[in-house]
Amino acid sequence: MAREAEVFDLGYQHYTGPREGRSRARVALFVNGIRTLLGIGRGGRAKILPALLFFSAMAPAVVFVIILVVTEQVGVEGAGDAFIPGPGDYYSIVGLVLIIFAAIMAPELLVPDRRENVLPLYLVRPLTATDYIVGRCLAFFAVALTLAFAGQALLQLGHILTTDNPVDYVRDNWLDVPRIMLVGVVISLFITIAPLAVAAFTTRRAYASVFVIGFYLLSVTVVGGLTSEICSQERIEQADGSVRVTFSECTTPTGSWAPYIALLSMSAVTDNINSMVFDVDDDFSSPPEEAADELSEAWPIGVYALFTGLPALVLWSRYRRMRL
Repeated sequence: MAREAEVFDLGYQHYTGPREGRSRARVALFVNGIRTLLGIGRGGRAKILPALLFFSAMAPAVVFVIILVVTEQVGVEGAGDAFIPGPGDYYSIVGLVLIIFAAIMAPELLVPDRRENVLPLYLVRPLTATDYIVGRCLAFFAVALTLAFAGQALLQLGHILTTDNPVDYVRDNWLDVPRIMLVGVVISLFITIAPLAVAAFTTRRAYASVFVIGFYLLSVTVVGGLTSEICSQERIEQADGSVRVTFSECTTPTGSWAPYIALLSMSAVTDNINSMVFDVDDDFSSPPEEAADELSEAWPIGVYALFTGLPALVLWSRYRRMRL
């Protein structure tokens, strides 16, 4: 027995809402990048690594604040300040942690999309390859900047709450705020562009991470060896039979080129800018930093522009020419 056919009026209607177009797609890409970096919308395992890296970057600030609180409670005035770094020194301390964070997390934004061949799906929307890479860069930059500022904010809050007169402390140190913001932007931009540029040339996240960390450590080690001073020593026997050792004629293996070679250390790229902004005079600075101090301020700025601008150009060119 044949069944009778029925037609139902489901009320299909054309979409009449706002058509936000390209700008809405850009915002969605940016938000998706932040969610990807933080593991939002995925399982608990995806959140473990971002959380560990975040707490690693915050750990120095937490330790310093604990020192301030403890010394304040025991009544040893000024004892905590002797062990607490200034804003410029703090950026130098967490620099390696920020690089590791960037090396591990940056490939998460680019590698899966390319390996799983979903880039053409993005371009179904009114997006271009430039929109895609700018959105990814801005998402990572926002997270990196938040991470850089978080430790500084906690450290400054600890100073304010443990000082006898918070108003006086704020009045005497308010100029540190724009400096903290400027250097935070400088560091965040550097650790955003270079790791993403590396991640654009591999389909393996581990390869990109290992390359960035390895290149960073290798450049620090090699440049440090080439710019370290080697001093000749002379042993002089004293009348009482003891031996006195004197050092003289300290030279570097690269001679007069040492200050320029020192600029090639990956740690010095942002540390030199940091020292310029905060006018840091560190007695425990590394050999590359000491050698670079002999140059004018234009050299560190130019090297920073080169090590940030060139990877940015390579990254943009890579995606412009990629077959999507």
